[in-house]
Amino acid sequence: MEKTQSNRTWIIVFIASFLGLMVDGMDIQLLSLTLPSLMEEFQMTKATAGLLSTWSLIGMATGGIIGGWLSDRFGRVRMATYMMVIFSVGTALLGFVQTYEQFLVIRFISAIGIGAEYSIVTMLMAEYVPTKKRTTILGTLQAAYSVGYLVAALLAGAILPLYGWRPLYFLSIFPVILAIYIRRKIPEPKGWIEAKQQPQKVKKNELFTIFKDSKIRTIFLFWILTSTFLQFGFYGVGTWLPTYIVTELGFDFKKMTGYLVGTYTALIIGKILAGWLADRFGRRAVYIIGGLSTAIFLPILILYHTPANIIILLTIFGFLYGAQYGVNGTYMSESFPTHIRGTAVGGAYNIGRFGAAMAPIIIGIIAESHSIGFGLAMLGIAYALSGIIPALFIREKMYDPFENKANASTEQIENASGNHSS
Repeated sequence: MEKTQSNRTWIIVFIASFLGLMVDGMDIQLLSLTLPSLMEEFQMTKATAGLLSTWSLIGMATGGIIGGWLSDRFGRVRMATYMMVIFSVGTALLGFVQTYEQFLVIRFISAIGIGAEYSIVTMLMAEYVPTKKRTTILGTLQAAYSVGYLVAALLAGAILPLYGWRPLYFLSIFPVILAIYIRRKIPEPKGWIEAKQQPQKVKKNELFTIFKDSKIRTIFLFWILTSTFLQFGFYGVGTWLPTYIVTELGFDFKKMTGYLVGTYTALIIGKILAGWLADRFGRRAVYIIGGLSTAIFLPILILYHTPANIIILLTIFGFLYGAQYGVNGTYMSESFPTHIRGTAVGGAYNIGRFGAAMAPIIIGIIAESHSIGFGLAMLGIAYALSGIIPALFIREKMYDPFENKANASTEQIENASGNHSS
């Protein structure tokens, strides 16, 4: 009976987390899809438009770091709920703004909630799912972001040409209902409760704990670098691909959304398949292959597309460029012990997001002097580095989030970390 209850609980957690990340993804993609309209209404240059996405990523990074730390202190479920309300209400308010400056400020605030909720929900799910199926489940969970992209593209195609961009942002108020449900129905994970009951661990500053141990500190720093390059590529593509299809490939908005539907559908499949493969062949191997294959394919997409093959190329690209996200949540969560996991995962991923925040504006600047396509092709370098660093320095399965590893000894930490060059 207890096992049945446990199985039912993680399924409820999964459904709620999936819906939470789906509306997260919708929110992020709405900015990309409405960017051409925003540029026209607020008279923005490409560089200024890129700045909107840059400040969004800075807000997401800030939220992810704060949210991870707060989730270690006050609970994964509680903080995920609060952050969902912040981004939901904040995004809905964007529908009322009248100036570029108003949009920028409100977008930054709502992005704090987006970044925090992503980090907390991913970690929450990792702490509920058994090890043998963890990457498959988390890969499927990461596909929620892509489902959000897909839903946003479909909504934009139906609403934006007829009613403009503002109604799309009003729709973001609905996740408040989901937040209330999560708060009432989902308990905190057992591992967090057990770690919280050990005063000698929770009284220490989590960030100090990370940097005090040389092995954990090293893995933390390598994850910062990896996260920087992964997100530099991913959000650079996400921000500018819709605008590239409209302005440089010359397709109208409805045709652009149709192409994106194919790309995002492939993105969903790619994340789920990557998670499934990672449970069978290893997190590290799938992560590396995902980064390097995307790095190779990006220039091919930009340099060799034709009207006849663009749909095929965009579909293949969609399959590849999200594969690392199908593994990322599990790979990172298993790199740190429970009592500092929120701070470490939230910190590494979101410090990396600060670095990645420069991608949209850099591509915008490149687009002013060259083209958006050239800027997108350059993102292949970032994807290559996001695969090379883990290949050389980050081992997999150091800790099991399904168990409380708060009592792990320094010797266990060293054994788990091992030789970073192996």
